[in-house]
Amino acid sequence: MSSKLPFEAVVGIHGATVLRVCVAVVGHAEADDAWSETFLSAMKAYPSLPADANVEAWLVTIAHRRAIDVGRARSRRAVPTDSIVDRAAPPDRCESDADLMAALEALPDKQRQSVAYHYLAGLPYAEVASILGGTTEAARRAAADGIATLRRSGVGAASQTTERSTR
Repeated sequence: MSSKLPFEAVVGIHGATVLRVCVAVVGHAEADDAWSETFLSAMKAYPSLPADANVEAWLVTIAHRRAIDVGRARSRRAVPTDSIVDRAAPPDRCESDADLMAALEALPDKQRQSVAYHYLAGLPYAEVASILGGTTEAARRAAADGIATLRRSGVGAASQTTERSTR
């Protein structure tokens, strides 16, 4: 019957290998944290490890997973910036946009929203329908009716918008 080495001996034998894995996955800056997390996890699980297990492979697997966890935690941290933008700059408006917006505002709600979501935001009709609460066909019909009304009203940007989106 083979007996396991004391955990301190396992750390001494395999510590350098585990550190190399951690450096390879998360880099030098985070490798120490990943190494520590690896051996904390390993220490908890070591008593239940079979005596004939490949300890090095077991530790490398834990190290790889802990290094990924450390990397994920790093990616979730806030990144400091030099300046904070309070608001986005308003888009530049030209006269044809003002005409288009006035014509859009005159449309019934469903038509206006369908046209805006599909033609201006580029959403497919299925997503428009889920936003507005209806069927895909109803969203398509409302957008088509809205575009037809805009064309009849003589808004030049409406025909340009539909031509661009259908290409």
